[in-house]
Amino acid sequence: ARLASIDLRLRLQRPESLPYYQDIRGSILILDLSGFTALGERLRLELGPRDGAAEFASRVNDTLSTMVRQVHRHWGDVLMFAGDALICLFEKTRKRVRDCCLSVLGKIAVEKDLTIHGGAAHGMIRCFFLGTPSKSPGSCAFVVSGHPLKQTGRLLNKAGRGEVYIDGESDPLTENEGVEFMVQNPENQANDYIFEEQEEVMPRDSALLSDQELSLEIVGGFDVNPHAMAYLGTLAARRCDQGSQNAMSMLLNELRPVAIVFVGLHDLDDIDPRDSTLLQLMNEAFKTLSRITHACNGAVRDMLFDDKGCVFISVFGAHSHEVNPCFDATVSAMRMESALKDLKLKRFSLGVSFGECFCGEVGPSIRSDYVVMGPEVNLAARLMGKAPNRSTLVSKRIFTHSKSFIHFQKSEEIQVKGKDGFFHAYIPQTRIDRQNLEITEPQQPFVIMPSRQNAMDSLMQVKSRAVDCIPTIAFVSGGPFLGKSRLINEVAGKALGDGFRILKSFRTSLDSFTSFFPLRQIVSAAMIMCASNSEGGDDVGNEIAAANYLVDQHIFNKTDRVNIGSIVPTVADAQLLSLLSGLNPKARTRSIVDSLMKILKLLQPLIIVLEGDGDIDPSSWSLLAELMQRAGAECPQIMLIVSSRDSPTITSAASNLRRNAIQVKLTPFEKYETEQYLRVLLGVKNKSITIDQRLLDVVHDRANGCPLFIECVVRWALEKNMIEFVEGSKKMSLKMLDERSDDVTAAIPRELSNILLAPFNKLSPPLWDALKIASCIGYSFDADLYSTLNQVLDFMPKIRELSAKYDCFEQTGSHFRWKQQAVYEAVKSLLMVNQRQKIHRMIVRAFQQSKINHGEEDDIKGGDVRRLLGRHCALAEDWAGAFEQYMRAGDRAKAMFNFNEASKMYEEAIDFQAKMSEQPPLRSRMIPTINLGTCLRELARYKEAEAVLTRCLNEAQSDFSDIALDEELYVRALTALAALYQAQSKYDAARKLFERAVPIARNIQESRSSLWLAGNIAGYAETLRKSGDLPQAERHHREALEIRTRAVEEKSCTELELAVSYTQLGCTLAGMRQYKEAYEQHHNALGLRYRYLDFSHGLVSESLNYCAESLCALGRGGEGIPLALHAVEIRKLIFGTSHPAYAHALSVLASCYHAVGRYFDACDCLEKCLEICEVAFQKNHANIIPNLMNYGNVLRSTGDLVKARIVYQRAIDIHQLNFKEGQQARQLEKCKAEVDDLTQKIDELESSAKGLLNDAPDDMKHLAHADVESQGTPVIVFTDIGRDVDDELALVLLSALKRKHILNPVAVITTLSPERDRAHLARGTMDAMGMPDVPVGIGSCGGVADGVELDIYGADYSRSSPCIFESGMELVYRALQSVPPKSAVLLCIASMSDAASLIREHEDLFTSKVKEVVLMGGVVSSDTGEYLTPDSAYNNNCDISSARYLYKRCQELGVPTATLSRWAAYGCPIPPKLLDEIAKTEHMVATNIRSVSKLSIDQLWNKVILHPSDPRREKLPNRCDVSWFCRTFMSKGDISKEWSSSVWTLVKKLNMYDPLAVLLCVPAYRSTHFDGKSKVVNGVSHIVVGTSERDTGIKNRLSLYNEYSSLFLYAFQESLHK
Repeated sequence: ARLASIDLRLRLQRPESLPYYQDIRGSILILDLSGFTALGERLRLELGPRDGAAEFASRVNDTLSTMVRQVHRHWGDVLMFAGDALICLFEKTRKRVRDCCLSVLGKIAVEKDLTIHGGAAHGMIRCFFLGTPSKSPGSCAFVVSGHPLKQTGRLLNKAGRGEVYIDGESDPLTENEGVEFMVQNPENQANDYIFEEQEEVMPRDSALLSDQELSLEIVGGFDVNPHAMAYLGTLAARRCDQGSQNAMSMLLNELRPVAIVFVGLHDLDDIDPRDSTLLQLMNEAFKTLSRITHACNGAVRDMLFDDKGCVFISVFGAHSHEVNPCFDATVSAMRMESALKDLKLKRFSLGVSFGECFCGEVGPSIRSDYVVMGPEVNLAARLMGKAPNRSTLVSKRIFTHSKSFIHFQKSEEIQVKGKDGFFHAYIPQTRIDRQNLEITEPQQPFVIMPSRQNAMDSLMQVKSRAVDCIPTIAFVSGGPFLGKSRLINEVAGKALGDGFRILKSFRTSLDSFTSFFPLRQIVSAAMIMCASNSEGGDDVGNEIAAANYLVDQHIFNKTDRVNIGSIVPTVADAQLLSLLSGLNPKARTRSIVDSLMKILKLLQPLIIVLEGDGDIDPSSWSLLAELMQRAGAECPQIMLIVSSRDSPTITSAASNLRRNAIQVKLTPFEKYETEQYLRVLLGVKNKSITIDQRLLDVVHDRANGCPLFIECVVRWALEKNMIEFVEGSKKMSLKMLDERSDDVTAAIPRELSNILLAPFNKLSPPLWDALKIASCIGYSFDADLYSTLNQVLDFMPKIRELSAKYDCFEQTGSHFRWKQQAVYEAVKSLLMVNQRQKIHRMIVRAFQQSKINHGEEDDIKGGDVRRLLGRHCALAEDWAGAFEQYMRAGDRAKAMFNFNEASKMYEEAIDFQAKMSEQPPLRSRMIPTINLGTCLRELARYKEAEAVLTRCLNEAQSDFSDIALDEELYVRALTALAALYQAQSKYDAARKLFERAVPIARNIQESRSSLWLAGNIAGYAETLRKSGDLPQAERHHREALEIRTRAVEEKSCTELELAVSYTQLGCTLAGMRQYKEAYEQHHNALGLRYRYLDFSHGLVSESLNYCAESLCALGRGGEGIPLALHAVEIRKLIFGTSHPAYAHALSVLASCYHAVGRYFDACDCLEKCLEICEVAFQKNHANIIPNLMNYGNVLRSTGDLVKARIVYQRAIDIHQLNFKEGQQARQLEKCKAEVDDLTQKIDELESSAKGLLNDAPDDMKHLAHADVESQGTPVIVFTDIGRDVDDELALVLLSALKRKHILNPVAVITTLSPERDRAHLARGTMDAMGMPDVPVGIGSCGGVADGVELDIYGADYSRSSPCIFESGMELVYRALQSVPPKSAVLLCIASMSDAASLIREHEDLFTSKVKEVVLMGGVVSSDTGEYLTPDSAYNNNCDISSARYLYKRCQELGVPTATLSRWAAYGCPIPPKLLDEIAKTEHMVATNIRSVSKLSIDQLWNKVILHPSDPRREKLPNRCDVSWFCRTFMSKGDISKEWSSSVWTLVKKLNMYDPLAVLLCVPAYRSTHFDGKSKVVNGVSHIVVGTSERDTGIKNRLSLYNEYSSLFLYAFQESLHK
C-alpha cells in the first residue's frame, strides 16, 4: 500500500479546484535501462515465452529497485515508473542529483545484460493538477513539465550506454566513475534493505503529507488527505484497498495478454500554464481520455511529460479478465481520436499494441508502483510516434483480433526500434455494421449436463454387482474437464437412494509421495460414520474421537488403532508404534485390511470413490488389491471407483485389480455431441429448431469438446445476452452486443481462462492473492496444515470468504478443494515462475515463524507439514531447506514403520542435496543414504539396499579425515550394511562388519547407559548367535542388558526397552540348552510387554512363543500350549496366514502338542508351517531347518520312521547349502545322529517281524493312572458345551481347580446334538485353559431326535483333533479303570443320557470306582416319595427316562448324589461386569464368553419384545415377556419395548448354573458356601441344593461370588503366565 506514499503527488498541497499548476525549483532526472528489449527476447528464446518473461520481469525489477533505493538515499522522489525508466525529482540542490547518478552507475555496473543511460537538468519545474476533485482513484492526475524535463530528454538521447549527462557539465558521468565513487563512499555500500527498513516506517517530510483542515485517511500506514487517492492511477489504487490487509500485495504480478494505447498530445508539448485556455484544454483532454478508457473496460496508466512530449497511456486487460481487450482498446482509440478532434487538438497521434506483458508491482516497498511492462508497451509507444497526425496505428495482433468488428486500412511499411525490418501496421476506420435480429421467443434456461449413457450404464452395472454381493472395481479415466466427477456423483446419488453409503477422497500429483494418502479421507469418514451409527456415538465429530469411541466399544482394539494410524496419522498411538516392527509390506497391508474390514463391513452397501489427477502410491494399490480380494468373503456389498486423467499405473503387486476391473473411458465430444448438448443447455426440445452452424462451430472450437467448457461458454454467452432465437430461420444463433455489429464469434475469447475468471474481476487484491496462494498449494489442501499462514497472511479467513461469497471452494471438515478444476488451472496459469517462487518462499517463511520450529510439528496432522514444507522449499528452489524438511519427513515415516514413504522422502532429500551449489559435508551426504538403505532393507529390497549402503561405506572410507571427526557416523554405515547381510543370512560378512564397528562404538561412547551402544552390541550378538557362536553371543547380550538396565535406572528409557535384551538373551540361552534361565528371561520380557503393550501386539506374540518354547524344552509343554495358541491367533490377526511369523507360531504349538503326546495334532501344525515356509522363503532357506527337525521328531513319534529320515536328510542338505564348516555345528550333528539312528531302527524292523515301519501309536488313547493324593479328586464331566456359556465357564473353573490339585478331570464327554461340534469346542477350550492332556470324547445325541441339531455358538479356538475319542463311552470306561476305587466324581451338567448308559453297560465298574454323582438339574420335592425323582429341569427333560433311571439306580446302588437346582443359580447370579472383567485378561476364551453372552442376551431381548404369537419367538414360553426379562436380568421395572440398542449395559445379573455345580464337587467349597437338604435312601445321603425360590441353598451370596470370580481370574491369568 506504499505504492506512491512518498511520491510528490501525495506530499504537495492539493488545490481545491482543477485544473491547477504550481512551479517549484528542482532537478528532473530520467534514468533509462538499456538492453531492455534484447534481454527480454534472449530470455524468451532461452527459457520459453512464459518463464522467459518471468525471469525478465524479475531481473528488471531487481535493477529498478536498486535504482529507486539510490534515488531515495539521496533524498529524491520517483515520480513515475515509465516502463523501463524512472522519472525522478530532486528539490533545490544539484549535488544530490550528481551523487545519486554516480551511485546508480556504480551499482548497475555489475549487471551484465542491462546498463543505464540518463540525463538530469535543473530549473523551474511546472506541476500540473488535472481532473475533477474527487476521492475516486484515477479521476485526477499530477503531471510535471517545464524546461528541465525537455532538457533532460535531450541529454537522455545524447547519453550512451553507461552514461548520464547533467546539464552544465560537458562530460557525462560513466560507470567507471560510479564504481570509483562507491569505493570512496563506503556508506553507499550499506545494504539497501537496511535503508529500506528505516524509511518504510514514516516518510521524511510527514508534516507535509496532510492538509490540516481536511479529514485524514490511512493509506499504506500514512495519514493522507483522502482526496490524494484521486491522484493514484487506476491500477496502483487497486493496491491501496482501504480496510483490507495487504500483507500479500506483492502477489498480483502476472503475465497477462494486455492491449496498450499510447496517445501523444503534441499540442501540449510546450504548454504554458499561464495560457488558461490551453491549461483547460489539457484538463479536458485528460478527463475525456480517462472517461473513454473507463467506458471501454480499460484502466488509466498515467499522463506524463517525457522525452516524447505529453503522453496519455491506458491499458486493457491488466486489471480485469476482459474477453477481448484488443477490441476494447481499438474502440477506445477510435473514440479518443474522435474526441480529440472534437476538442480541436491539431497535433496528436495514437499507437495500439497487444501481447503478453508483465503486469504487477515493481520497486522496493519504499516506492513501488503497479506497472505494465514488456516489448508490447514499447511497440505501442513507437507506433504512436509513427502514426500520421490525428490518426492511429495498431499492431497486426490488434488487427487480427478486431478485424471481424472493425474496418482497417493497411498502412505504408514502417520500421521501428526493436523490430527487424519493415512491416505494415493498420489504421482503424469504422465499425462493421450488421443487422440486429430481435429475440421473438424467450431464452431457454440453463440446465445441468446429463450423464453419458454408456459410461453411466457401466457404473450402474458395477453398483448392481455390489448389491448382488459381487465386489467390483471400476476405473474411470479421461482428460481434464470431461465430466468424470459429475458422472461419479450422479452414480453415487442414485446409489444413495438404494441405501448405499458413499466415501470419497481426492488426491493430487503431490500426494503420490505419501503412503495411503488417497485413503486418508475415506478411512477418516468411515470411522466417523461407523461411530455415529453406533449407540452413544452421536457426538463424534472427528477421526480422533471416532477412533477412541470404536476402541471403547470393542469394535477396534489397540492394534487396529495403530494400523488405522498408518493411513490417518492423527489417530496413531505413538506408544504402540512398535506393533509395526518386523512387518514386511505385505504383512502390514494384510494387517491394515484386517482393521479396515471391521468398520467397512458395518457400512455396506458401500461405494468408495478415489478421485484425482495424480498417481496412487504403491502402498495404496497393494491395500486396495488386498481389500478387493477379501471383500467377497468379508464385505461383499462394496464397489470401488478410481478416477484419473490417464489409465492408472497399477503396481505389479496389485495387478489383479486391472484384470477384474470395469474400464470406463471418457473422451471429448464430437461435434454432433456438442450440438446435442447445446440443445439440452439451451432447452431446445422442439426438433424443428436447429443450432446455427456458426454458434456450434465457435462453442465446439472454444470448448475443445469438453462438457464443462461447453457449459462455461454457453453460460457466459447467455449472461452477455449473445444467444438468441431467430424466428424466421428457426435457429438458435449468436447476436452482437449493439445494433451496429453482428459477428460475435471472435468476441468469445479463445483463452477460456478469461471466461472462467471473469466472475472474479471485482475481487479485492488480497482475495486475489489468496486465490493465487491456494493455486500454488494445490487443488486440495488441509486448513489445519496451512493455518500457520493466518498469522502473517490471514490466509484461511480469506479462503473461507472466497468459499462463502464466490463459491470457489468446497469444504469437508478442515479439507478444502477447488470447486472447479478449470478455475484452479486458470488461476495457476496467471503466475509466472518467479512469482510462484516468491509465493513458496513466503509460505516457507510463514512456517518458519510458526510453532513448527518449536518442536510441535508432529501435533499438526501427524507431521504431514514436513513433507509439504519440503515441497514448498523445493518449489522456491531452497534446496537446503527442502533437504532438511524431507529428511525430517523421512525420519518421522521411518519412526512410524512406514518404510515405503520414508524411502521416498530420503530419495527426494538426496536429490535436493545434489542440487545445492556447495557440496555438503560427508555427514550430511551419508545420513540420508544410510537411512534409505535401512528402509530398503526393511522392505526386503535387498539388492537396492546393498548397492546404496555399499556405495555409502566406500565413500566414507575414501575420506579418512572426515571419518576421524565423525566415527559415530562411520559405525552407523558399518552396522547398517551388517544388518542387511544378517537379514540375507550372510553371517560371515555381517560379523566382519560388526567386529569393525563395535570397538569404535565402545571408544567413542562416553555414557555406559547408551542405548545406541547397547543396540550395536546386541546387533553383533545376534549375528554371533545366528552364526552359531553362542558363548560369545551370550556374553555380548548380557553386556547389552546391563547397559539398558542402567539406562532404565537413569530414566533415559522405559522398562519396555529391557524386553529386547531379555528376549535376545533368552534365545541365546535356549540355543545353549540352558532352558530354565531361558524361560526366566523370556518370562521377564513377556511380563513387560503385558504391562506396556496391547495384548494383540506382535511383540507380545513373540514373547508368548518363546515362553512356550522354553516350557516345552523344560518338559512343561502342557503349560506352553495356551501361550502358543494365543501367539498363533495374534499372528494370524497381525500377519495373516501366509507369513513366516504365523508359521513359526504353528511350529512352537506343534512342539507343545508333541510334548504332551498329541503327535498327530503336532503333525497337522507342522505341515501347515512348512507349507507356508516353502512359499515365503527362497528355496532351501536356512530358516526352514528348525521346522524340518521338529517335523522329523514328530514323525518319529507317530511311527513313520521312513518319512522322518527323509525329512532329517533334507535338513542336512539345506544346512550344508547355507553354512560353512563349523557354523551351527550342533544343529548339523543332531540331524546326522537322527538319520543314523532312524536308519538303524528301520533296518532292524525290516529284518524282523516285530512290527510295521509306520505303525502309529494310539494318540493319547492310553490313560495314565490317577493319583488322588497329588492330583486331586478324579472328575468325569458330561457337558453340552456351546449351548450357553456356563458349560464353558465350568471348564474354566475346572482348570483353576486342576492347577490347585483339587480336582483332576480325567475325561470330558460332550453330549447333545451336534455332539461332535461340541467336542471340538471342548477340545479348544481345554487346550486354551492349559488342560491339553485331558481327553475329550464324543458322547450321545442326549435324547435329541435323529437329524435334529441344536444351536452351538462358535469360537475361533474350536478345533478338530485326532486325539478326540470317537466313543465317549469307551473313554469313560478307560478313565474309570485308571482311577482308584471309590475316588471318581461324575459331574453331569448336561443331558443324563450318557451317565445312564454308563450304569446300564458298566454297572460294576460304576459302583466300584464312582464315589459321587453331581448333577445340575433338579428334583421333585425331597420330602415326598421313597426316592428322589428328577423334575422338569432342562437337563432332565432332554432325556427324562434316562434322568429317572440315573437317579433311581444311584439310590438303589448306594452311590451318593448331589443335585444343584436352578434355585441355587438364582441365589447367586453372576453380574455382567465379571464377564467384562475377565475379558480384560484378553484370553481368547474369556473374550469369546463375554461376546457370546452379550449376543445371547441381546437376542433374547429381541425375542421377548415380540408378540406371543410371533413365530420368531421360537420355543420361548409365553410367560417370558418384558416384565419377566426385567425381573430376571435387571432387578428393575419394565423398560420400553422400543429400546433398540444393546441391553447388555442394563443387565445386572446372569444365571450361571454349571460353575456352581463344579464347586459342589469340592467338599471344602460345599461346606463353606452351600446349605443343601439331605435325603437318606438305603442308608446313603443324597444332597439337594436349592429346593425353592426362597430356599436357594446359598449361604452367603457375596462370599460365593468372591470365591468363583477369583477362581475365574486365576484360571485365565495362570494359563497366560500373567
